[in-house]
Amino acid sequence: MLIRFSIENWMSFRDSVTFSMIASPERQHREHLIKQNKYETNILPIAAVFGGNASGKTNLFKAIAFVRDLIVNGTKPDIAIQRKYFLLDDTYEKKPSRFSLELCIDEKMYEYTFSVTQKIVQEEKLIEIGRDNEQTLFKRQSNKIDLTQEFIDAFEKTEDKKNFLRFVAQGTRDNQLFLTNAVSQNVTSLKPIYDWFKNNLILIAPDTRFGAFEKLFGTEINNKLAQLDTGISRLGEKRVPLETLPSELIQKLNENLKEGETVRIFGEPFNEKFLVTRQKGKLIVKKLVTIHQKVDGTEIEFEMPQESDGSQRLIDVLPAFIDLFSSKSKNVYLFDEIDRCLHPILIRQLLEQFLDSRASASQTQLLFTTHNLSLMEQQLLRRDEIWITERDNLGATYLNSFSKYKIRYDKNLQKLYLQGRLGGIPHLI
Repeated sequence: MLIRFSIENWMSFRDSVTFSMIASPERQHREHLIKQNKYETNILPIAAVFGGNASGKTNLFKAIAFVRDLIVNGTKPDIAIQRKYFLLDDTYEKKPSRFSLELCIDEKMYEYTFSVTQKIVQEEKLIEIGRDNEQTLFKRQSNKIDLTQEFIDAFEKTEDKKNFLRFVAQGTRDNQLFLTNAVSQNVTSLKPIYDWFKNNLILIAPDTRFGAFEKLFGTEINNKLAQLDTGISRLGEKRVPLETLPSELIQKLNENLKEGETVRIFGEPFNEKFLVTRQKGKLIVKKLVTIHQKVDGTEIEFEMPQESDGSQRLIDVLPAFIDLFSSKSKNVYLFDEIDRCLHPILIRQLLEQFLDSRASASQTQLLFTTHNLSLMEQQLLRRDEIWITERDNLGATYLNSFSKYKIRYDKNLQKLYLQGRLGGIPHLI
């Protein structure tokens, strides 16, 4: 689970700001809370980020995407780190961009922090957080990486393995995270943290091109499409030649898709959706189609471009919600513009179903940005689950939670927000 995320000197975030999923003491919707008895704290399962255009909502999403990409995909030698500093003050080009995350993974809490310039990783630190104390596992200043003895002893008992771990630290490039390099060198004690970023942190942008889901959940997605008044009876598949896909995409799939795995591909240059599976070493491509029922009871097949933008978007996001509805999921989903092309009532129903379907021990989380003010309602969300982005007169973005305001439970948040009493609205001239 994501506990906290702090950013500094990233795009419109000039000063350090913190986004927190720790619940405030308020009593409303206590059924939402994910109880962490070991740490005597409660975590929130959902967060909505509102704000005016260009206020920084998407920059928050992009910051987390940058962190994930730098950890999972790493860097190449002699290639600049693609960090994006605050451009409205020239002095910030020379300052590092800093990121800090608190995570709960397998009932353990960690704080992972790093800062980067275009050329180097300037700082990196991993702390394991206990109930009553904290233990630093490693810390880094520029090219010097210090491994604590506790971390070295936990990794391996033999002196050869301990020396290997020191060798990995010494061999980490200046523009490379030690976490990434260590996992690539089979330092298994760090793999749960790396795997959380790779497998459990799922980002869905408005223009996502490469599907993040390995399967379409079959009957479940068809049932949902029927319930949500799309006119679609079910999804179907048609086998098409591999050469239907661009050659560079085929190469990428050959390099990355494992035996038995399935991915979705959609977007340009074809306004289509495809499922690609590796079976017995070969790539099998099927085109996704929709099945509708005619007035005489027979079925007719539609190509995906024949469907509305809203229906296509719904097909794209439904697998995420079906996973969110599962009590076994431990994934954290981040949606940028969750309501793009979707009716407000439909989005609200999906959010309500997510909150209603959660088991008390569920660890899945949903974070999203939106302009949909119908979701800014205390009957749906707690005040600490609602965030606002706004820019100051120097162009820097700040984050505020509604939990900082003393608002009665029966007050209309939308009205207060549109009156400008809660911040985050456009200042028009």
